[in-house]
Amino acid sequence: MNQFKPEGVLKKQRRAVAIAIILIVLLLVMLMISLNTGLIRIDPVTVVKTIFGGGDPRDELLLFEFRLPRITIAVLIGMGLAVSGAVLQGIVKNPLADPGIIGINAGAGLAVMLFVTYFSTELGNSVFLMPLLAFAGAGITAAIIYIFSYKKDEGVSPIRLILVGVAVAAGISALMIVLTLKLDPKVYDFVATWLAGSIWGSNWNFVLALLPWLVVLIPFVYMKSRVLDVLNLGDHTAVSLGMNLEKERRILLAAAVGLAAASVSVSGGIGFVGLIAPHMTRQLVGSKHKYVIPICALVGAVLVLTADTLARVILQPAEIPTGIIVAVIGAPYFLYLLAKLND
Repeated sequence: MNQFKPEGVLKKQRRAVAIAIILIVLLLVMLMISLNTGLIRIDPVTVVKTIFGGGDPRDELLLFEFRLPRITIAVLIGMGLAVSGAVLQGIVKNPLADPGIIGINAGAGLAVMLFVTYFSTELGNSVFLMPLLAFAGAGITAAIIYIFSYKKDEGVSPIRLILVGVAVAAGISALMIVLTLKLDPKVYDFVATWLAGSIWGSNWNFVLALLPWLVVLIPFVYMKSRVLDVLNLGDHTAVSLGMNLEKERRILLAAAVGLAAASVSVSGGIGFVGLIAPHMTRQLVGSKHKYVIPICALVGAVLVLTADTLARVILQPAEIPTGIIVAVIGAPYFLYLLAKLND
C-alpha cells in the first residue's frame, strides 16, 4: 500500500518512526542510569544480571522493590501528563494550555489532600481509590472552568478558558495553603512534599492503580487523533465537516482530565510536563496528532524519568522533589513561549 501514499506522507512516517526509536533508546539508557543511581550504587552489569535472575538477594530487593516501581511510576506519570497536555492544547487551540496551568492538577491535588489529611487512616489500603478521588476533584474543577469559559452562540473561548483556569488554579492553591496551616506536623510534611511534586507512591500497588487509566485513555485519545486535527482547523471548519463540536470537546476534555488526575494522584504537583512535551513533539514531528500522541508520551516519559533521577542524586542523601527539577526546566521554557507568542 505504500506506493499509493504521497512521498511527503511516507517521509513524515519514517521521521516519526526514527524519532520514536531514538526516544525509546534514550528511555532505556535513562532506565539503566536510574537503576544504577542512589545511595547504594549497582554497576550496569550487576543490574542486568539481577533483572534476569542472577543477582544476590540484596540487589533483587533494591531493584525490584524500591527502584523499579518508582522508575515505572515516573515513566507512566510522564506519559499521562504529556498526553493530557497535548489533548488540552488541541481542544483549546492554545499552546500555553497545560493541566497544571489551567487548574486541573490543582483540583485533583485538593481532592487527594483532603482525603489523605482527614479521611485516610491507612494510606496503603486506599491506593486504588486515589486516582478516582483525583479524577472527581479534577472533573469538578474542569466543569467549573468549562462553564465559566462557555458563552452561548460562541462556545468555549480558548483565551477565556486559559484565564479562568489560571484564576481557579490560584484560588485552589490558596485554599490548599490555608488547609495546610491546620495540619498535624507529620501530615504537613507529607502534604508539603506532595505539593512540591514528589513521586511519593513508590511500590507496585501504585503502579497497578495508575496503569489501567493510561492503558485505556491513551489509546482512546490516539483513536481521536483525527478529531483533534479537525479541531485545530477552527470551529467553523469543524462544524462544516459535520462534527458535533461541543460533544467532542467534552469527551476529549474528560480523557485529558482522567490522564492528569491519575498521574497527579501518585506524583503530587508536577507541572509543566504537559506544556513542554507537546511543544517539543510538534517541533520534531509536526502537528498531526497520530504522530504527536505517541511521540509526546515518550518525550514525557524521558523528561520525568530524567528529572526524577536528578532529583535523587543532586543532594544525596537528601532528595529534591521531582516537580522542582521539572519546574527549573519548565519555567524558562514557559517564558520563552510567552515571548515567542508576543513576537
